[in-house]
Amino acid sequence: MRRGRAGAWVYAVLVGLVAASLFPLYWSFVVSTRDNAAIGETSPLLVPGGHLFENIQRVFTTVDFWLAIGNSLIVATTVMVSNVVLSSFAGFSFARLRFRGRNTLFLLVVGSAMVPAQLGVVPLYLVVSDFGWYGRLEAVIVPALVSAFGVFWMRQACEGSIDQDLVDAATVDGASVLRTFWHVAVPAIRPQATVLAMVTFLGAWNDYFWPLVVLDPAETPTVQVVLSQLASGYFTDYALMLTGATLGVLPVIVLFLLLGRRLVGSVSSGLRTS
Repeated sequence: MRRGRAGAWVYAVLVGLVAASLFPLYWSFVVSTRDNAAIGETSPLLVPGGHLFENIQRVFTTVDFWLAIGNSLIVATTVMVSNVVLSSFAGFSFARLRFRGRNTLFLLVVGSAMVPAQLGVVPLYLVVSDFGWYGRLEAVIVPALVSAFGVFWMRQACEGSIDQDLVDAATVDGASVLRTFWHVAVPAIRPQATVLAMVTFLGAWNDYFWPLVVLDPAETPTVQVVLSQLASGYFTDYALMLTGATLGVLPVIVLFLLLGRRLVGSVSSGLRTS
């Protein structure tokens, strides 16, 4: 009986947490299906209306949303792939390869993460301008190709998942560093790499400040920049703004559906083996 009651309470808490997490998304969808006059109603908006396709059409006629989605997909996908590849290789090098200055270099990488990003905006802007990248996607992609967090995350993953004896055995058998990394490290750190991919894609997709600084809102906008344009004006059209927000979150949901099951399965199998 005690176990049954504990299980019921656990499920009740989990259902409450899921409902609290999903309600903002659902409410945004509901508002996107209404007209702007419905926002001022005293009764809460809980049931979808019939203005969804009208609001979607208004979004695409107000701003170049297709261009923004394409630019954000290019930036987020490139940054995600680059971070996973470079961070995984750097993490494997710091964790399982022996070379002079390894710990010092790793401390420098971790220390760079402690510097506020706002302090580097002006120098980075000057560098981007000198390369002629202002208004181009390279200005957003290149500075984010690898991150200190990604290197730290994958270094910890390699230390916890890769046995040094396996690396030494592969070296004795004549395997190169790249072959050892591909056949020994990659299968072991795949769950952690999936987490890094999701976190990196989400961060690049939601980035607003730096694209606003170095990109041209008319020529190379991203999703977050055009969402800010939808929110500007003499009055806020909440139906229009939340329709754009609902459309902007769809790629993130699709990515989670593609990687979420694999991530949960990998974590669950790791817990069972431990």
